[in-house]
Amino acid sequence: MSLDSIRSIHMKLKLAITFTFLSIACCFAQMAQLSSNSEISVLTIGPGESLNDAFGHNAFRIKDNNLGIDAVYGYGQYDFDAPNFYLKFAQGKLNYLISRHNFADIYYHYTNYNRTIEELVLNLTLDEKQRLFDVLEHNYQPENRGYLYDFFFDNCATKIRDVTLKATQRTVDFKTPTDFKPKTFRSLIHDHVGLNTWGSFGIDIALGSVIDHTASVNEHMFLPFYINAFFETATLNGTEKLVKTSKTVYQKKQTSSSILNFIFSPILILGILGLGILWLTYRDYKTQSRTVWLDVALFNITGLVGIVLLLLWFATDHSATAYNYNLLWAMPLNILVLGQLFRPVLKNWFKRYIKFLIIMLVLMTFHWISGVQVFAVGIIPLIIALFVRYIFLVKHSTHH
Repeated sequence: MSLDSIRSIHMKLKLAITFTFLSIACCFAQMAQLSSNSEISVLTIGPGESLNDAFGHNAFRIKDNNLGIDAVYGYGQYDFDAPNFYLKFAQGKLNYLISRHNFADIYYHYTNYNRTIEELVLNLTLDEKQRLFDVLEHNYQPENRGYLYDFFFDNCATKIRDVTLKATQRTVDFKTPTDFKPKTFRSLIHDHVGLNTWGSFGIDIALGSVIDHTASVNEHMFLPFYINAFFETATLNGTEKLVKTSKTVYQKKQTSSSILNFIFSPILILGILGLGILWLTYRDYKTQSRTVWLDVALFNITGLVGIVLLLLWFATDHSATAYNYNLLWAMPLNILVLGQLFRPVLKNWFKRYIKFLIIMLVLMTFHWISGVQVFAVGIIPLIIALFVRYIFLVKHSTHH
């Protein structure tokens, strides 16, 4: 027998043993009856450094020393094997998966990334623990693992709330903490990603005015932070506390913020860009000329951004991208009028169109002041530069 044949047989045996072991473990989990010493807790993972980690994470921890179980179930796993993954993600049609890992692996992973881990042990009866565990195991079956993700209404945090409510027949009353102040969805996002960050900049441009209304107590729980806060003050049937004990499993070590965060922030980058546009406009005014490439670039960029925003609004299932008044400055029609910018003398209808763009910028300002929609802070320098440039184009065209 050749060495390759021996290796092949060894590999097949290894795979067979692994498959058998996983099958037994899976069946055991399905048949397992939790003991009276079992504990079910809610884990809250603090924010990470990247944008997709900025909002934190929630998961259930099932611990039963009698059965040798210490597993963590979470509803935030990407299905990278899904066909057309990125297209479905953009369209809001991507399924997320429930995951199951050993607690030791979860602890190692998040402490390695220096992320706080909070734990709330739930005050459930043995029957309620079993029902919750059965729901998790049922959801973990291959045919049930996927669910249609929604950032605000069906995510890794809201699933924790919904599964908990499903596991108990008692009334769960989520009481607000004493220092609780209701916020809009956008404000809640800003609390986690900051105002002057590229993550906040992209979110504020992509998401519409629908996220500028005040979220209810229940709706606040789309964020892991509020799952932790509201669970800790919740009661069962108005008498017993939902949480038996709470503790910090790992506390994030403080790190110093880098000045590079500001140097490469939207307000500074776009501020420099805005000053450049204003300087070129001033130079054109003094020389009675027009920098054509600048106008082409501005109309091209604003037009393309507008087209993307329209697609997010009308061609996707994202509920939060509707009624987006960023279209008041990112005008899709700008793409269609690019040819006019190459003319030495602007036509009268195009002059009226530029005046229309100026009115749209004024209207955007009123939307912002009145609270209809909050716009990205970093966009202010660009809006000022566009306003001045459009006025220059109207003035310039009247003298030629």
